[in-house]
Amino acid sequence: MRGLILAVQFLTRLPTPQLAEFKPEWLAASARWFPAVGVIVGALLLAALHLGSLIDPWLAALLALLVWVGVTGGLHLDGLADLADALGAAHRSRERFFEVLKDPHLGSFGVLSLILAIAAKLVLLMLIARQGGLAWGLLLVPAWARGFAVIWSATLPAIAPGSGERFSWRKDWAGMGLNLTALLVLSAWLAPALLPAPLAGLAWWLFLKRRLGGMTGDCLGAGVEIGEIAMLGLLLCRVPGWI
Repeated sequence: MRGLILAVQFLTRLPTPQLAEFKPEWLAASARWFPAVGVIVGALLLAALHLGSLIDPWLAALLALLVWVGVTGGLHLDGLADLADALGAAHRSRERFFEVLKDPHLGSFGVLSLILAIAAKLVLLMLIARQGGLAWGLLLVPAWARGFAVIWSATLPAIAPGSGERFSWRKDWAGMGLNLTALLVLSAWLAPALLPAPLAGLAWWLFLKRRLGGMTGDCLGAGVEIGEIAMLGLLLCRVPGWI
């Protein structure tokens, strides 16, 4: 259970048992538990959405969004804002890109990306709450996104030191394959609209590969946020014969 505890500690603000000792390689090995942590986050989102839906879909969306940000501590939103600032201010200069990426201050591009991401999730969660039966897919949306992050870190070179580099050196292909299979099976059972989810992960991989030539921790965080928004949108796509 050590890997799961470390994964929960890294990805969330949830309380966990304290480990008596720590080795850096244990954190890299914990990446195989990232999708499982996503399911835990998804379960909390589902509970908040259901509770709010007893009163109003907008309240359901707000409660779920507050839980989403609170449980994760805005970890990936921070990456989205940093990457947006860097891309917006780089003007195709690689040196300028890394300079802005390391700047701890938040710029206008970062602010806009946060507003748009929060607004998109709020509206999509409201629509999901209004539809009712689609909410089960919330269990898997955070899991898919965190599974993508593991794959991105393993298949793209680290172009800057940071959290992304901590996981990129260890490539657990068996664990990634098992997680992908499990997510596909669970999606087919609970939310068939999420079966095309791997395309969202591939799209972000292609963007990072072509635009930056690799990844950083901020790139992974931004991808998680954008992937979650894309998959919330997928949940609203009704496929004839499936839903």
